[in-house]
Amino acid sequence: MSAVAFDVPAAAAGTATPGLSLTLNVAGQQDLLPPGLLALLVSLHRAIEPGRQAALAARIARQARFDAGELPDFRSDTRHIREAAWRVGPIPAALADRRVEITGPTDAKMVINALNSGAKVFMADFEDSTSPTWANVLAGQRSMIGAVRGDLTFTAPAVGDKPGRHYQLEPAEQRAVLIVRPRGWHLDEKHVLIDGQAIAGGLFDAASFVFHNGRALAAADRGPYLYLPKLQSMEEAALWEQALSHIEAATGLAQGQIKVTVLIETLPAVFEMEEILHALRERIVGLNCGRWDYIFSYLKTFRRHADRILPERGQVTMTQPFLKAYSELLIATCHKRGAHAMGGMAAQIPINHDPVANEQALARVRADKLREVTAGHDGTWVAHPALIAVAMEVFNEHMPTPNQHHVLRKDVSVSRDELIAACSGSISRAGFENNVEVCVRYLAAWLDGNGCVPIHNLMEDAATAEISRTQIWQWIHAGSCQLDDGTAIDLALLQASLQALPGRLGDTSALPGGGRIAQAIALLAELSASPVLEDFLTLPAYARIN
Repeated sequence: MSAVAFDVPAAAAGTATPGLSLTLNVAGQQDLLPPGLLALLVSLHRAIEPGRQAALAARIARQARFDAGELPDFRSDTRHIREAAWRVGPIPAALADRRVEITGPTDAKMVINALNSGAKVFMADFEDSTSPTWANVLAGQRSMIGAVRGDLTFTAPAVGDKPGRHYQLEPAEQRAVLIVRPRGWHLDEKHVLIDGQAIAGGLFDAASFVFHNGRALAAADRGPYLYLPKLQSMEEAALWEQALSHIEAATGLAQGQIKVTVLIETLPAVFEMEEILHALRERIVGLNCGRWDYIFSYLKTFRRHADRILPERGQVTMTQPFLKAYSELLIATCHKRGAHAMGGMAAQIPINHDPVANEQALARVRADKLREVTAGHDGTWVAHPALIAVAMEVFNEHMPTPNQHHVLRKDVSVSRDELIAACSGSISRAGFENNVEVCVRYLAAWLDGNGCVPIHNLMEDAATAEISRTQIWQWIHAGSCQLDDGTAIDLALLQASLQALPGRLGDTSALPGGGRIAQAIALLAELSASPVLEDFLTLPAYARIN
Protein backbone atom coordinates (compact mmCIF):
# COMPACT_ATOMS: atom_id res chain seq x y z
CA MET A 1 0.00 0.00 0.00
CA SER A 2 1.36 3.42 0.94
CA ALA A 3 4.51 1.84 2.33
CA VAL A 4 5.71 1.35 -1.25
CA ALA A 5 5.91 5.12 -1.68
CA PHE A 6 8.50 5.22 1.08
CA ASP A 7 10.65 2.34 -0.19
CA VAL A 8 9.49 0.05 2.59
CA PRO A 9 8.72 -3.44 1.22
CA ALA A 10 5.19 -4.69 1.82
CA ALA A 11 5.12 -7.77 4.04
CA ALA A 12 2.83 -9.76 6.25
CA ALA A 13 2.03 -8.34 9.65
CA GLY A 14 3.12 -11.63 11.12
CA THR A 15 6.74 -11.08 10.01
CA ALA A 16 8.94 -11.62 13.02
CA THR A 17 9.66 -8.37 14.84
CA PRO A 18 11.64 -9.07 18.02
CA GLY A 19 9.70 -8.06 21.12
CA LEU A 20 6.40 -7.34 19.33
CA SER A 21 3.21 -9.38 19.13
CA LEU A 22 -0.24 -8.63 17.73
CA THR A 23 -3.25 -10.06 19.54
CA LEU A 24 -5.76 -9.86 16.67
CA ASN A 25 -5.72 -10.15 12.91
CA VAL A 26 -8.29 -8.33 10.76
CA ALA A 27 -8.65 -7.97 7.02
CA GLY A 28 -6.05 -5.67 5.48
CA GLN A 29 -3.85 -5.66 8.56
CA GLN A 30 -0.77 -6.89 6.75
CA ASP A 31 -0.61 -3.90 4.40
CA LEU A 32 -1.10 -1.42 7.25
CA LEU A 33 1.56 -2.92 9.52
CA PRO A 34 4.68 -3.56 7.43
CA PRO A 35 7.98 -4.49 9.10
CA GLY A 36 9.32 -0.95 9.00
CA LEU A 37 6.37 0.38 10.98
CA LEU A 38 6.50 -2.50 13.46
CA ALA A 39 10.20 -1.83 14.06
CA LEU A 40 9.42 1.85 14.63
CA LEU A 41 6.71 0.95 17.16
CA VAL A 42 9.16 -1.22 19.10
CA SER A 43 11.87 1.43 19.28
CA LEU A 44 9.35 4.16 20.06
CA HIS A 45 7.72 2.20 22.88
CA ARG A 46 11.07 1.38 24.47
CA ALA A 47 12.14 5.01 24.31
CA ILE A 48 8.91 6.56 25.60
CA GLU A 49 7.14 4.04 27.84
CA PRO A 50 9.23 4.72 30.98
CA GLY A 51 8.43 8.42 30.67
CA ARG A 52 4.76 7.70 30.03
CA GLN A 53 4.49 5.56 33.14
CA ALA A 54 6.23 8.25 35.18
CA ALA A 55 3.79 10.85 33.84
CA LEU A 56 0.78 8.68 34.69
CA ALA A 57 2.17 8.09 38.19
CA ALA A 58 2.64 11.85 38.59
CA ARG A 59 -1.03 12.34 37.68
CA ILE A 60 -2.08 9.93 40.41
CA ALA A 61 0.12 11.64 42.99
CA ARG A 62 -1.15 15.09 41.98
CA GLN A 63 -4.77 13.98 42.21
CA ALA A 64 -4.15 12.51 45.67
CA ARG A 65 -2.96 15.93 46.79
CA PHE A 66 -6.07 17.55 45.32
CA ASP A 67 -8.25 14.97 47.08
CA ALA A 68 -6.52 15.92 50.31
CA GLY A 69 -7.41 19.58 49.85
CA GLU A 70 -4.59 21.09 47.79
CA LEU A 71 -5.67 23.49 45.05
CA PRO A 72 -4.07 23.73 41.59
CA ASP A 73 -1.93 26.79 41.01
CA PHE A 74 0.75 28.27 38.76
CA ARG A 75 4.14 26.64 39.29
CA SER A 76 6.85 28.57 41.14
CA ASP A 77 9.67 26.46 39.67
CA THR A 78 8.81 27.56 36.12
CA ARG A 79 8.30 31.25 36.76
CA HIS A 80 11.41 31.97 34.65
CA ILE A 81 9.68 30.47 31.59
CA ARG A 82 6.60 32.63 32.05
CA GLU A 83 8.67 35.78 32.58
CA ALA A 84 11.22 35.28 29.78
CA ALA A 85 10.86 36.73 26.28
CA TRP A 86 10.42 33.98 23.70
CA ARG A 87 8.04 32.96 20.90
CA VAL A 88 7.05 29.72 19.26
CA GLY A 89 8.41 28.85 15.82
CA PRO A 90 6.85 30.06 12.56
CA ILE A 91 3.38 28.81 11.70
CA PRO A 92 3.11 27.00 8.33
CA ALA A 93 1.16 28.83 5.62
CA ALA A 94 -1.37 25.98 5.47
CA LEU A 95 -2.31 26.67 9.11
CA ALA A 96 -2.31 30.47 9.07
CA ASP A 97 -6.10 30.63 8.68
CA ARG A 98 -8.03 28.14 10.80
CA ARG A 99 -11.20 30.11 11.37
CA VAL A 100 -13.53 27.10 11.21
CA GLU A 101 -12.49 23.52 11.95
CA ILE A 102 -14.72 20.46 11.84
CA THR A 103 -14.02 17.39 13.93
CA GLY A 104 -15.20 13.82 13.80
CA PRO A 105 -14.30 10.14 13.68
CA THR A 106 -12.02 8.50 11.13
CA ASP A 107 -14.41 6.32 9.13
CA ALA A 108 -14.23 6.85 5.37
CA LYS A 109 -17.62 8.53 4.93
CA MET A 110 -16.95 11.05 7.71
CA VAL A 111 -13.46 11.79 6.44
CA ILE A 112 -14.68 12.45 2.90
CA ASN A 113 -17.58 14.64 4.02
CA ALA A 114 -15.40 16.60 6.43
CA LEU A 115 -12.58 17.22 3.95
CA ASN A 116 -15.17 18.33 1.37
CA SER A 117 -17.17 20.40 3.86
CA GLY A 118 -15.76 23.86 3.25
CA ALA A 119 -14.12 24.05 6.66
CA LYS A 120 -10.53 25.26 6.81
CA VAL A 121 -9.37 22.23 8.82
CA PHE A 122 -10.63 18.73 9.56
CA MET A 123 -9.48 17.11 12.79
CA ALA A 124 -9.66 13.35 12.29
CA ASP A 125 -10.20 12.01 15.78
CA PHE A 126 -8.77 8.70 16.95
CA GLU A 127 -9.60 9.68 20.54
CA ASP A 128 -12.94 10.93 21.88
CA SER A 129 -14.93 10.33 18.68
CA THR A 130 -13.65 6.82 17.98
CA SER A 131 -14.44 3.59 19.77
CA PRO A 132 -10.99 1.95 19.55
CA THR A 133 -11.88 -1.52 18.38
CA TRP A 134 -8.92 -2.92 16.50
CA ALA A 135 -10.94 -2.86 13.27
CA ASN A 136 -11.84 0.81 13.82
CA VAL A 137 -8.25 1.82 14.58
CA LEU A 138 -6.91 0.17 11.44
CA ALA A 139 -9.79 1.38 9.27
CA GLY A 140 -9.03 4.90 10.49
CA GLN A 141 -5.41 4.59 9.41
CA ARG A 142 -6.55 3.32 6.02
CA SER A 143 -8.83 6.36 5.72
CA MET A 144 -5.90 8.66 6.49
CA ILE A 145 -3.82 7.04 3.74
CA GLY A 146 -6.63 7.44 1.22
CA ALA A 147 -7.23 11.03 2.31
CA VAL A 148 -3.58 11.98 1.83
CA ARG A 149 -3.33 10.21 -1.52
CA GLY A 150 -6.64 11.76 -2.57
CA ASP A 151 -8.28 8.51 -3.69
CA LEU A 152 -10.44 7.75 -0.64
CA THR A 153 -13.96 6.65 -1.64
CA PHE A 154 -17.01 5.20 0.08
CA THR A 155 -20.23 3.72 -1.27
CA ALA A 156 -23.16 3.44 1.10
CA PRO A 157 -25.09 0.15 1.10
CA ALA A 158 -28.03 -0.08 -1.28
CA VAL A 159 -31.49 0.25 0.21
CA GLY A 160 -34.01 -1.93 -1.59
CA ASP A 161 -33.77 -1.21 -5.30
CA LYS A 162 -32.11 2.15 -4.63
CA PRO A 163 -28.33 2.06 -5.21
CA GLY A 164 -26.03 3.24 -2.46
CA ARG A 165 -24.67 6.77 -2.65
CA HIS A 166 -21.05 7.12 -3.72
CA TYR A 167 -18.68 9.51 -1.91
CA GLN A 168 -15.32 10.78 -3.17
CA LEU A 169 -12.93 13.59 -2.40
CA GLU A 170 -12.99 16.98 -4.08
CA PRO A 171 -9.76 18.23 -5.73
CA ALA A 172 -6.94 18.88 -3.28
CA GLU A 173 -7.22 22.66 -3.43
CA GLN A 174 -10.85 22.45 -2.30
CA ARG A 175 -10.24 20.15 0.67
CA ALA A 176 -9.77 21.07 4.32
CA VAL A 177 -6.32 20.73 5.84
CA LEU A 178 -6.00 17.41 7.67
CA ILE A 179 -4.97 17.26 11.34
CA VAL A 180 -5.00 13.96 13.24
CA ARG A 181 -5.75 13.62 16.94
CA PRO A 182 -4.08 10.54 18.44
CA ARG A 183 -5.20 9.08 21.73
CA GLY A 184 -4.07 10.54 25.06
CA TRP A 185 -1.26 9.25 27.26
CA HIS A 186 -3.68 7.33 29.51
CA LEU A 187 -4.98 5.03 26.76
CA ASP A 188 -3.33 1.75 25.76
CA GLU A 189 -3.49 -0.06 22.44
CA LYS A 190 -3.95 -3.55 23.83
CA HIS A 191 -3.69 -5.25 20.46
CA VAL A 192 0.01 -4.32 20.06
CA LEU A 193 2.23 -5.76 22.77
CA ILE A 194 5.89 -4.85 23.03
CA ASP A 195 8.02 -6.72 25.55
CA GLY A 196 4.70 -7.93 26.96
CA GLN A 197 3.32 -4.40 27.49
CA ALA A 198 0.57 -2.65 25.55
CA ILE A 199 1.90 0.25 23.51
CA ALA A 200 0.43 3.69 24.22
CA GLY A 201 -2.56 4.21 21.92
CA GLY A 202 -1.38 7.69 21.00
CA LEU A 203 2.06 6.44 19.98
CA PHE A 204 0.49 3.81 17.74
CA ASP A 205 -1.84 6.37 16.16
CA ALA A 206 0.79 9.05 15.57
CA ALA A 207 3.55 6.71 14.41
CA SER A 208 1.28 4.84 12.00
CA PHE A 209 -0.09 8.06 10.51
CA VAL A 210 3.34 9.61 10.03
CA PHE A 211 4.97 6.41 8.76
CA HIS A 212 2.40 6.03 5.98
CA ASN A 213 1.82 9.68 5.14
CA GLY A 214 4.59 11.85 6.55
CA ARG A 215 6.77 12.32 3.48
CA ALA A 216 3.82 12.91 1.16
CA LEU A 217 2.40 15.54 3.52
CA ALA A 218 5.78 17.22 3.96
CA ALA A 219 6.28 17.36 0.17
CA ALA A 220 2.88 19.05 -0.21
CA ASP A 221 3.54 21.49 2.67
CA ARG A 222 0.65 19.95 4.58
CA GLY A 223 2.32 18.59 7.67
CA PRO A 224 2.12 16.11 9.17
CA TYR A 225 -0.12 17.94 11.67
CA LEU A 226 -1.37 16.57 15.00
CA TYR A 227 -3.74 17.66 17.77
CA LEU A 228 -2.41 16.47 21.15
CA PRO A 229 -5.10 15.74 23.78
CA LYS A 230 -5.47 15.72 27.56
CA LEU A 231 -2.02 16.91 28.58
CA GLN A 232 -1.72 17.86 32.23
CA SER A 233 1.80 19.27 32.45
CA MET A 234 4.84 20.58 30.62
CA GLU A 235 6.56 17.25 31.32
CA GLU A 236 3.84 15.46 29.35
CA ALA A 237 4.34 17.94 26.52
CA ALA A 238 8.08 17.31 26.61
CA LEU A 239 7.39 13.59 26.35
CA TRP A 240 5.45 14.20 23.13
CA GLU A 241 8.39 16.29 21.89
CA GLN A 242 10.67 13.32 22.50
CA ALA A 243 8.26 10.91 20.80
CA LEU A 244 7.72 13.07 17.72
CA SER A 245 11.45 13.70 17.34
CA HIS A 246 11.96 9.93 17.46
CA ILE A 247 9.30 9.38 14.77
CA GLU A 248 10.83 12.07 12.55
CA ALA A 249 14.28 10.51 12.79
CA ALA A 250 12.91 7.05 12.01
CA THR A 251 10.86 8.17 9.00
CA GLY A 252 13.38 10.52 7.44
CA LEU A 253 11.53 13.74 8.22
CA ALA A 254 13.31 16.93 9.22
CA GLN A 255 13.32 17.66 12.93
CA GLY A 256 10.34 19.85 13.75
CA GLN A 257 8.47 18.85 10.56
CA ILE A 258 5.54 17.48 12.57
CA LYS A 259 3.53 20.46 13.81
CA VAL A 260 1.12 20.23 16.73
CA THR A 261 -1.76 21.99 18.37
CA VAL A 262 -2.35 21.16 22.03
CA LEU A 263 -5.79 20.96 23.57
CA ILE A 264 -5.97 22.69 26.93
CA GLU A 265 -8.69 20.45 28.28
CA THR A 266 -7.51 19.60 31.77
CA LEU A 267 -7.58 21.88 34.78
CA PRO A 268 -3.90 21.30 35.69
CA ALA A 269 -2.86 22.25 32.14
CA VAL A 270 -4.44 25.71 32.28
CA PHE A 271 -1.84 26.61 34.91
CA GLU A 272 0.99 25.45 32.60
CA MET A 273 -0.01 26.85 29.21
CA GLU A 274 3.17 28.89 28.76
CA GLU A 275 5.29 25.97 29.90
CA ILE A 276 3.54 23.62 27.43
CA LEU A 277 4.11 26.08 24.61
CA HIS A 278 7.75 26.34 25.63
CA ALA A 279 8.30 22.58 25.79
CA LEU A 280 7.03 22.24 22.21
CA ARG A 281 8.11 25.67 20.98
CA GLU A 282 9.81 24.53 17.75
CA ARG A 283 6.74 22.63 16.53
CA ILE A 284 3.66 23.97 18.31
CA VAL A 285 1.30 26.27 16.40
CA GLY A 286 -1.48 26.80 18.92
CA LEU A 287 -3.61 25.85 21.90
CA ASN A 288 -7.29 24.93 21.84
CA CYS A 289 -10.05 25.45 24.40
CA GLY A 290 -11.28 21.87 24.72
CA ARG A 291 -14.27 23.00 26.74
CA TRP A 292 -16.09 19.72 27.33
CA ASP A 293 -13.06 17.79 28.56
CA TYR A 294 -12.06 20.85 30.57
CA ILE A 295 -15.37 20.78 32.43
CA PHE A 296 -14.91 17.04 32.98
CA SER A 297 -11.40 17.69 34.32
CA TYR A 298 -12.71 20.37 36.68
CA LEU A 299 -15.22 17.86 38.05
CA LYS A 300 -12.60 15.13 38.40
CA THR A 301 -9.97 17.40 39.97
CA PHE A 302 -12.43 18.61 42.61
CA ARG A 303 -14.26 15.32 43.08
CA ARG A 304 -13.65 15.48 46.85
CA HIS A 305 -14.30 19.23 47.20
CA ALA A 306 -17.89 19.72 48.34
CA ASP A 307 -17.61 23.48 47.85
CA ARG A 308 -16.83 23.15 44.13
CA ILE A 309 -19.73 21.04 42.87
CA LEU A 310 -21.09 22.25 39.54
CA PRO A 311 -24.77 22.46 38.58
CA GLU A 312 -26.28 20.38 35.80
CA ARG A 313 -24.42 20.39 32.51
CA GLY A 314 -26.78 22.70 30.62
CA GLN A 315 -26.01 25.54 33.06
CA VAL A 316 -22.22 25.22 32.78
CA THR A 317 -21.68 27.43 29.73
CA MET A 318 -18.66 29.39 28.54
CA THR A 319 -20.15 32.58 29.97
CA GLN A 320 -19.64 31.23 33.50
CA PRO A 321 -16.80 33.25 35.09
CA PHE A 322 -14.36 30.35 35.57
CA LEU A 323 -14.73 29.26 31.93
CA LYS A 324 -14.57 32.83 30.62
CA ALA A 325 -11.32 33.30 32.56
CA TYR A 326 -9.89 30.09 31.07
CA SER A 327 -10.76 31.15 27.52
CA GLU A 328 -9.38 34.68 27.84
CA LEU A 329 -6.18 33.55 29.55
CA LEU A 330 -5.58 31.09 26.72
CA ILE A 331 -6.00 33.87 24.14
CA ALA A 332 -3.63 36.22 25.95
CA THR A 333 -1.05 33.47 26.49
CA CYS A 334 -1.07 32.25 22.90
CA HIS A 335 -0.89 35.68 21.29
CA LYS A 336 1.91 36.75 23.59
CA ARG A 337 3.93 33.81 22.27
CA GLY A 338 2.88 33.95 18.59
CA ALA A 339 0.55 30.94 18.63
CA HIS A 340 -3.06 30.40 17.60
CA ALA A 341 -5.77 30.48 20.27
CA MET A 342 -8.46 28.14 19.01
CA GLY A 343 -12.02 28.23 20.34
CA GLY A 344 -14.22 25.36 21.40
CA MET A 345 -16.80 22.97 20.04
CA ALA A 346 -20.35 23.74 18.96
CA ALA A 347 -21.99 20.35 19.49
CA GLN A 348 -25.38 21.20 17.97
CA ILE A 349 -26.68 19.24 14.98
CA PRO A 350 -29.56 20.16 12.62
CA ILE A 351 -33.12 19.68 13.91
CA ASN A 352 -34.72 19.02 10.55
CA HIS A 353 -38.18 18.16 11.87
CA ASP A 354 -38.58 21.39 13.88
CA PRO A 355 -37.60 24.64 12.09
CA VAL A 356 -38.26 26.78 15.16
CA ALA A 357 -36.07 24.66 17.43
CA ASN A 358 -33.44 24.49 14.70
CA GLU A 359 -33.25 28.27 14.43
CA GLN A 360 -33.01 28.56 18.21
CA ALA A 361 -30.08 26.13 18.16
CA LEU A 362 -28.38 28.06 15.37
CA ALA A 363 -28.87 31.28 17.31
CA ARG A 364 -27.00 29.73 20.24
CA VAL A 365 -24.19 28.73 17.90
CA ARG A 366 -23.98 32.27 16.48
CA ALA A 367 -23.85 33.77 19.96
CA ASP A 368 -21.12 31.34 21.04
CA LYS A 369 -19.00 32.03 17.96
CA LEU A 370 -19.51 35.77 18.32
CA ARG A 371 -18.26 35.51 21.90
CA GLU A 372 -15.17 33.65 20.71
CA VAL A 373 -14.22 35.90 17.80
CA THR A 374 -14.75 39.15 19.71
CA ALA A 375 -12.71 37.80 22.62
CA GLY A 376 -9.80 37.21 20.25
CA HIS A 377 -9.91 33.55 19.28
CA ASP A 378 -8.33 32.68 15.93
CA GLY A 379 -10.80 29.97 15.01
CA THR A 380 -13.45 27.61 16.31
CA TRP A 381 -14.79 24.05 16.13
CA VAL A 382 -18.06 22.60 14.90
CA ALA A 383 -19.30 19.02 15.06
CA HIS A 384 -21.58 19.04 12.00
CA PRO A 385 -21.09 20.34 8.44
CA ALA A 386 -24.37 22.28 8.66
CA LEU A 387 -22.77 24.59 11.25
CA ILE A 388 -19.77 25.54 9.12
CA ALA A 389 -21.56 28.32 7.23
CA VAL A 390 -22.93 29.78 10.48
CA ALA A 391 -19.52 29.84 12.17
CA MET A 392 -17.76 31.02 9.01
CA GLU A 393 -20.15 33.95 8.62
CA VAL A 394 -19.48 35.16 12.15
CA PHE A 395 -15.70 34.84 11.88
CA ASN A 396 -15.60 36.39 8.40
CA GLU A 397 -17.52 39.40 9.62
CA HIS A 398 -15.41 40.01 12.72
CA MET A 399 -12.01 38.62 11.67
CA PRO A 400 -11.01 40.00 8.26
CA THR A 401 -7.40 38.88 8.80
CA PRO A 402 -6.29 35.20 8.71
CA ASN A 403 -5.99 35.22 12.51
CA GLN A 404 -5.98 37.64 15.45
CA HIS A 405 -2.47 37.39 16.84
CA HIS A 406 -2.47 41.17 17.02
CA VAL A 407 -5.20 41.01 19.69
CA LEU A 408 -2.87 40.70 22.67
CA ARG A 409 -5.54 40.98 25.39
CA LYS A 410 -3.19 42.86 27.73
CA ASP A 411 -6.32 43.65 29.74
CA VAL A 412 -6.52 40.02 30.86
CA SER A 413 -5.22 39.34 34.34
CA VAL A 414 -6.52 36.03 35.64
CA SER A 415 -5.85 34.73 39.13
CA ARG A 416 -5.72 31.17 40.40
CA ASP A 417 -8.96 31.68 42.31
CA GLU A 418 -10.80 32.92 39.22
CA LEU A 419 -9.79 29.81 37.30
CA ILE A 420 -11.12 27.43 39.95
CA ALA A 421 -14.21 29.31 41.19
CA ALA A 422 -17.32 27.13 41.09
CA CYS A 423 -20.45 28.47 39.45
CA SER A 424 -23.87 28.60 41.06
CA GLY A 425 -26.90 26.82 39.69
CA SER A 426 -29.25 23.95 40.29
CA ILE A 427 -29.84 20.29 39.48
CA SER A 428 -33.26 19.50 38.10
CA ARG A 429 -34.76 16.04 37.83
CA ALA A 430 -34.68 16.44 34.05
CA GLY A 431 -31.00 17.41 34.22
CA PHE A 432 -30.16 14.37 36.34
CA GLU A 433 -32.08 12.01 34.09
CA ASN A 434 -30.50 13.54 30.99
CA ASN A 435 -27.05 12.77 32.44
CA VAL A 436 -28.11 9.19 33.01
CA GLU A 437 -29.55 8.82 29.52
CA VAL A 438 -26.59 10.43 27.74
CA CYS A 439 -24.11 8.28 29.61
CA VAL A 440 -26.00 5.02 29.02
CA ARG A 441 -26.73 5.68 25.36
CA TYR A 442 -23.19 6.82 24.62
CA LEU A 443 -21.67 3.88 26.48
CA ALA A 444 -23.91 1.44 24.60
CA ALA A 445 -22.88 2.91 21.26
CA TRP A 446 -19.18 2.99 22.26
CA LEU A 447 -19.26 -0.66 23.32
CA ASP A 448 -20.82 -1.41 19.93
CA GLY A 449 -18.01 0.35 18.07
CA ASN A 450 -19.46 3.86 17.60
CA GLY A 451 -17.71 6.75 19.36
CA CYS A 452 -19.73 9.72 18.08
CA VAL A 453 -23.47 9.66 18.81
CA PRO A 454 -26.31 12.15 18.20
CA ILE A 455 -28.50 12.44 21.32
CA HIS A 456 -31.20 15.08 21.75
CA ASN A 457 -29.86 17.22 18.91
CA LEU A 458 -26.29 17.30 20.24
CA MET A 459 -23.30 15.33 19.00
CA GLU A 460 -22.03 13.47 22.04
CA ASP A 461 -18.54 12.04 22.33
CA ALA A 462 -16.46 10.62 25.16
CA ALA A 463 -15.86 14.07 26.66
CA THR A 464 -19.54 14.92 27.07
CA ALA A 465 -20.35 11.45 28.34
CA GLU A 466 -17.56 11.91 30.91
CA ILE A 467 -19.25 15.06 32.21
CA SER A 468 -22.50 13.14 32.70
CA ARG A 469 -20.82 10.16 34.36
CA THR A 470 -18.61 12.23 36.68
CA GLN A 471 -21.42 14.54 37.76
CA ILE A 472 -23.58 11.55 38.69
CA TRP A 473 -20.76 10.09 40.79
CA GLN A 474 -19.91 13.37 42.51
CA TRP A 475 -23.53 14.29 43.25
CA ILE A 476 -24.06 10.88 44.84
CA HIS A 477 -20.84 10.71 46.85
CA ALA A 478 -20.90 14.30 48.07
CA GLY A 479 -23.69 13.15 50.38
CA SER A 480 -25.53 16.46 50.44
CA CYS A 481 -26.67 17.12 46.87
CA GLN A 482 -30.34 17.51 46.11
CA LEU A 483 -32.53 18.04 43.11
CA ASP A 484 -34.22 21.40 42.99
CA ASP A 485 -37.40 19.75 44.30
CA GLY A 486 -35.59 18.63 47.46
CA THR A 487 -35.04 14.98 46.47
CA ALA A 488 -31.73 13.60 47.72
CA ILE A 489 -29.31 12.52 45.00
CA ASP A 490 -28.19 9.07 46.04
CA LEU A 491 -27.76 5.56 44.69
CA ALA A 492 -31.47 4.89 45.15
CA LEU A 493 -32.34 7.80 42.85
CA LEU A 494 -29.85 6.57 40.27
CA GLN A 495 -31.18 3.02 40.48
CA ALA A 496 -34.72 4.25 39.96
CA SER A 497 -33.62 6.29 36.94
CA LEU A 498 -31.72 3.34 35.45
CA GLN A 499 -34.69 1.02 35.93
CA ALA A 500 -37.03 3.48 34.23
CA LEU A 501 -34.67 4.31 31.36
CA PRO A 502 -35.49 1.38 29.03
CA GLY A 503 -39.15 2.32 29.24
CA ARG A 504 -38.36 5.96 28.47
CA LEU A 505 -36.26 4.95 25.48
CA GLY A 506 -38.91 2.63 24.06
CA ASP A 507 -37.82 0.60 21.04
CA THR A 508 -34.02 0.76 21.10
CA SER A 509 -33.45 -1.27 17.95
CA ALA A 510 -32.82 1.88 15.89
CA LEU A 511 -30.51 3.50 18.46
CA PRO A 512 -26.72 3.26 18.01
CA GLY A 513 -25.69 0.33 20.19
CA GLY A 514 -29.30 -0.37 21.12
CA GLY A 515 -28.49 -4.00 21.84
CA ARG A 516 -25.94 -2.94 24.48
CA ILE A 517 -28.23 -0.78 26.62
CA ALA A 518 -28.43 -3.35 29.43
CA GLN A 519 -24.64 -3.72 29.47
CA ALA A 520 -24.21 0.05 29.59
CA ILE A 521 -26.72 0.39 32.44
CA ALA A 522 -24.85 -2.22 34.45
CA LEU A 523 -21.50 -0.50 33.85
CA LEU A 524 -22.80 2.95 34.84
CA ALA A 525 -24.38 1.50 37.99
CA GLU A 526 -21.08 -0.19 38.89
CA LEU A 527 -18.97 2.91 38.30
CA SER A 528 -21.40 5.18 40.17
CA ALA A 529 -21.55 2.92 43.23
CA SER A 530 -17.77 2.64 43.51
CA PRO A 531 -16.27 4.72 46.34
CA VAL A 532 -13.43 5.68 43.98
CA LEU A 533 -14.09 7.70 40.83
CA GLU A 534 -12.69 5.92 37.78
CA ASP A 535 -10.27 8.28 36.03
CA PHE A 536 -11.73 7.71 32.56
CA LEU A 537 -14.94 6.00 31.51
CA THR A 538 -13.17 4.55 28.49
CA LEU A 539 -10.69 2.55 30.60
CA PRO A 540 -13.16 -0.02 32.02
CA ALA A 541 -15.18 0.16 28.79
CA TYR A 542 -12.09 -0.69 26.73
CA ALA A 543 -11.73 -3.95 28.63
CA ARG A 544 -15.18 -4.92 27.32
CA ILE A 545 -14.50 -4.51 23.59
CA ASN A 546 -12.74 -6.95 21.24
